[in-house]
Amino acid sequence: MADEPQMPEIRLDSGRLYREETYTDRRMGTLRKLHPVHADGSEDPARPVEWEGSTSLMTPAGSLPLNFEIEAETLSEALEKYPDAAREALERTMEELRELRREQASSIVVPGQEGAGPGGAGGGFRPR
Repeated sequence: MADEPQMPEIRLDSGRLYREETYTDRRMGTLRKLHPVHADGSEDPARPVEWEGSTSLMTPAGSLPLNFEIEAETLSEALEKYPDAAREALERTMEELRELRREQASSIVVPGQEGAGPGGAGGGFRPR
């Protein structure tokens, strides 16, 4: 069938592979240490080790997952920077949510005003 959409190719980028080491307190969150590796699994010293943090906060709308990068060299440094990085991720997420709400509010269409010209007359629902 020629009408069916073509499925995207799903493939890992063999030039950007990382081996993951995970640390957690099993209460507040997780730290991931990402070691760059070559496609054969050997260390790739040309790329830096990366640190990522994650946590979930309960909100009135449910669980809000947060994922964030942490600029650190060691586990102790990543632990020290974790709270500030999480706070910054939360602030960014809240700002994005506010922006989405503003966009939604500005796109609300009131029934009966879709094609209204000057004076409010025009298009929209008309009872018979």
